[in-house]
Amino acid sequence: MAPAAPPAPPAAARRAPPPPPRPGARRHPPRPPRRRILPEWDPEAFGRLSEKIARFLGTGRFIVWMTVVIILWVLWNVAAPVALRFDQYPFIFLTLMLSLQASYAAPLILLAQNRQDDRDRVNLEQDRKQNERSIADTEYLTREVAALRTGLGEVATRDWIRSELQDLLKELEERRRHDGHGAHVVFPAERPPGRDTDDR
Repeated sequence: MAPAAPPAPPAAARRAPPPPPRPGARRHPPRPPRRRILPEWDPEAFGRLSEKIARFLGTGRFIVWMTVVIILWVLWNVAAPVALRFDQYPFIFLTLMLSLQASYAAPLILLAQNRQDDRDRVNLEQDRKQNERSIADTEYLTREVAALRTGLGEVATRDWIRSELQDLLKELEERRRHDGHGAHVVFPAERPPGRDTDDR
C-alpha cells in the first residue's frame, strides 16, 4: 500500500513574498521616452545663431542692404504699373515688415548680450583665480628669497675670511713687534717637544 501524501501547505504559506531586490538593482523598468508635441531645439545652437544674427545686425553691410531694399521697395511701388504694385502709398506693408524686423532684432541682440555677459563673467572668475594663484606664488617666492638672504648673511664669504685673515696677520705683526722688537718669537707650535722648565 502506497504511503499517504503529505498535507498541502495552507494558501498563505504557498504565497511566499518575493525576495528583496539586490542593492543597486532597478526596481522598475525604465519609462519609455515621452513624445513631445513641440520640436526639440538645442539652446547652444540657437544662442550661436542669435549671436551671428546680432553680429550681422551691427555691421555696416546690414545697413547698406536694408537701405537698398527700402529704396527698391519704394521705387517699385511708386513707378511700377498699378497692377504690379503690392504696397502702395503710405507703404503700410513696409512699415509692418520693419516693425517685425525690429521686434525680432531686439530680443536676439539681448540674447547675444546675455551670452557675452556669461562668458565675461566666466573669464573674470578665471582671471580672479589666476590672480590669486599668482599672488600666492609671489608671496611664497618672496618668503623664500628672504629666507635665502637670511641664510646667506650667516655664511662666511671669501671677502669676510680674507679680511679676518688680514686682521689676524696685522695683530700677529703688532704682537711680534711689541714682544721682541723684531726678534724671533717662538710660537707654541715651534717649541721643542721636551719637558718645559716651568713644569717643575
